[in-house]
Amino acid sequence: MTAREEILGDVGRALGRTAWDKASIAAEARTLLEAPDAIRPSLPTPSAVESFLQRVVGPKVGATVDRVSSLAGLPGAVARFLAEKKLDTKVALQPTASFTSLDWARAGVMLHNEINEGVVVGLARWGIAETGSLVFHSAADTPILFNFLPAVNIVAVHAHTIVPHMEDYATAACSVGSAPRNACLITGASGTTDIEGSLVKGAHGPRDLHIVLVDDAATAGSLEPGT
Repeated sequence: MTAREEILGDVGRALGRTAWDKASIAAEARTLLEAPDAIRPSLPTPSAVESFLQRVVGPKVGATVDRVSSLAGLPGAVARFLAEKKLDTKVALQPTASFTSLDWARAGVMLHNEINEGVVVGLARWGIAETGSLVFHSAADTPILFNFLPAVNIVAVHAHTIVPHMEDYATAACSVGSAPRNACLITGASGTTDIEGSLVKGAHGPRDLHIVLVDDAATAGSLEPGT
């Protein structure tokens, strides 16, 4: 008998079962899969975007949020955040074309290539309202280390790419081509809590997460996720 079988056997006996009915388990699983809404957690609002915003500013995620009407407003939003936090105006930029074409100098933001312990500005492909997570897929213009090395992570996400649940992200990801080498789901800044309950932020990654929601609903039909 394997350790797994021994453990499950102990669980079954504790529940008063002498054997597991595999057919009943399979039938129950099929029933759950046929009605996913019955087992999904409910969102706080009917809107995936508003539910996402409520989740990310809550205590479990602890991010800060700004909102702009189009991607052109991102440099100004980044400048506001840096000024509020009294941070250096130098940032490392995810090398995606929709970012590099923006007027960062006009907003007073200087660009450089240092990401270790600095400020990084990235673009999430999706947001997930259920968990308040941001999704990044590795690509030539999406270096994965941008998610782990900076002290401060500023992330833009298009409102039309925010989906209600994890399964919705999986469905969307399957619709845009082959699987990436890496998929990173980021839920808040890095943090760890010791046995005394003291929260330390930035223990294994960015200590601050700032999200800029890009509304641009008028162009949603022409945009691919994360563009």
